[in-house]
Amino acid sequence: VQLVESGGGLVQAGGSLRLSCAASGRTFRSYSMGWFRQSAGKEREFVAAISWSGGTTTYAESVKGRFTITRDNAKNMVYLQMNSLKPEDTAAYYCAAGSSQSGDWRARTYDYWGQGTQVTVSS
Repeated sequence: VQLVESGGGLVQAGGSLRLSCAASGRTFRSYSMGWFRQSAGKEREFVAAISWSGGTTTYAESVKGRFTITRDNAKNMVYLQMNSLKPEDTAAYYCAAGSSQSGDWRARTYDYWGQGTQVTVSS
């Protein structure tokens, strides 16, 4: 599976962005998907995950109520809608595909990773 993220950019605090992740391969729908982020000098952290069917979603506490993860298996796409953005959301955001059934917060459970897209939130 190859993953390509898009949709990052510069936004003011309180604004919104929608990240997209395009996946190649016919087996996309068999993978759970996750979004992670990494800011300068920090470790990569979990943001959100979604099961292969889209029926189960999981969020980090820091984004719960502000971010929404969805997927479209017919289009091989995963999305991360980010609302009420804060300066602390500034990071490179990565899409990942994994074999866990419901999606997992642990990066080590994901087998494939995209190159990342930068999100910068100004105050």
